[in-house]
Amino acid sequence: MAATKDPRPCSIADALTLVGEKYSLLVLREVCLGNGRFDQLVRNIGAPRDILATRLRRLVDAGILTKRAYSERPQRYEYRPTQAGLELEPILMTLMAWGDRHLRTDDDRPMVIEHICGNELVPVVTCRACGDPVHHEDLTAHPQAPGWTVAGPSAA
Repeated sequence: MAATKDPRPCSIADALTLVGEKYSLLVLREVCLGNGRFDQLVRNIGAPRDILATRLRRLVDAGILTKRAYSERPQRYEYRPTQAGLELEPILMTLMAWGDRHLRTDDDRPMVIEHICGNELVPVVTCRACGDPVHHEDLTAHPQAPGWTVAGPSAA
């Protein structure tokens, strides 16, 4: 089957153009942990400096991070999450929980996040309307893009 000239319109694909590049989510992880200085980011992520600088610039331009000077001489900056960046934090927590479940053992987890209640955070996606946990079998997709069905482009 040939690739479609125009792929499915998708908010996931749109989001991945910003945060799907290598190191972008790790930058967000570090900034959300309070490590927003360039040298901290280089050390904790292991990204090449030039690539990290490009990712930071792109995340700032997209409104996911802000850049603030913390030193005039030499001029140095730290990065902090914007509201849009903070709204990505639950996604990071859910991705981390998935990695812990499927890629690690209980005694091999590199980090545990504690909730304000004092317990370990175990993220659960819930329905805003009814509060029930979300399960695959409870979901029904309703494509909104003209010319598209769940199976793909509708016949012309």
